[in-house]
Amino acid sequence: MKIRSVLSALALVLGVLFAPGVGLFSSASDAFAATKISQATGESMFRSVGVTWSSSGGCTNRNNSTCTSFDQLNLATAQGAQTLKRATGCALNITGGTETGHASGTYSHWNGYKLDFGKNTCVTNYVHNTFAYIGLRGDGYPMYQSGSGNIYTDEGNHWDVLYYNCGGC
Repeated sequence: MKIRSVLSALALVLGVLFAPGVGLFSSASDAFAATKISQATGESMFRSVGVTWSSSGGCTNRNNSTCTSFDQLNLATAQGAQTLKRATGCALNITGGTETGHASGTYSHWNGYKLDFGKNTCVTNYVHNTFAYIGLRGDGYPMYQSGSGNIYTDEGNHWDVLYYNCGGC
């Protein structure tokens, strides 16, 4: 009986949240949709905290693998990079964003969930000393998980970071 009451209350709350024009979201999928940002917004956000970016091609075209693009980056991913910069105080240079050429998948660079950062001793020490080692990724690279659940993978010459959220922004 108690479970039925809880489920009824939950259904009522969800019905209000997702009622078109009434609740917070127009549909259930809107509740989980990531907010995407533009190249200009990403650049502005990163510049504001001293995060730099570079590409082998000196470009920002999302459809060119030699570029570093922020077009269609998730807002939470950009905020996560800002959080990392503020927390570490380290030099932070983005070397990979949403451009083509990375591995595919739901939580991929292309879909706005990942950034690559150039490796330096400051960032590496911070990750090793602050985050929990969680084992090797399928391709053999070591992974570390932040308290907020984001995954930092040491891919040898750079950090590949999966942002599920903004890391406490």
